[in-house]
Amino acid sequence: MTVLMAAVPPHERPRERLLARGAEALSERELLALVLRNGTNGMSALDLAAALLADYGSLHALAAARPEELAMRPGVGLAKAAALVAAFRLGRKLDTAVEDRPVLRTFDDVASIAIRELDGLRRERVLVLICDAGNRLRRTAAVSEGSVDRSLVPVREILNAVLRHDGRAFALAHNHPDSNAQPSDADRRATDDVKAAARVAGLRFLGHVVVAGAEWHAVS
Repeated sequence: MTVLMAAVPPHERPRERLLARGAEALSERELLALVLRNGTNGMSALDLAAALLADYGSLHALAAARPEELAMRPGVGLAKAAALVAAFRLGRKLDTAVEDRPVLRTFDDVASIAIRELDGLRRERVLVLICDAGNRLRRTAAVSEGSVDRSLVPVREILNAVLRHDGRAFALAHNHPDSNAQPSDADRRATDDVKAAARVAGLRFLGHVVVAGAEWHAVS
């Protein structure tokens, strides 16, 4: 039975549900409807999405369809076909990008990234390595610059950076410009503070390393 979008309560419409509950709360049909944006001739975007999934048998088969093939489907046309192909292409690019990102399994993994990011700096910089639930690196973010001994590691800014980028785990790194990678007492205290705060926030703390040139030490 065809259900027009206008007849769907506002809080149950795909766009509103995505904004309120996140994309994970939506079905394949609802996500496709958002890409299609509207239906045609008494058929809602939800109905059109359901018809496409039924005709092709699966989302994977639909994603493999050529744009000119999609454009010929009733209710689709060139604009919707282009939007579908672009959305599926972005998904494939994202999958490739995720596979290329390193996984932080050990302190060596953290240090290799930290050395690359911090090498040659003349001032101390605190770097957050933000990871997903599988410890795969999402991005790095510098949260302070100066002297760790004077200002310590900014715990709140670190947690905010992780949460802002939808991280589930993170590691810390900072450099010692004096070429001595041995952790200081201040480094150890800061690490304990971050570890405790991460536990409260429900984030997994993967550790803290100090680098100096090509040398590094884990803070314990």
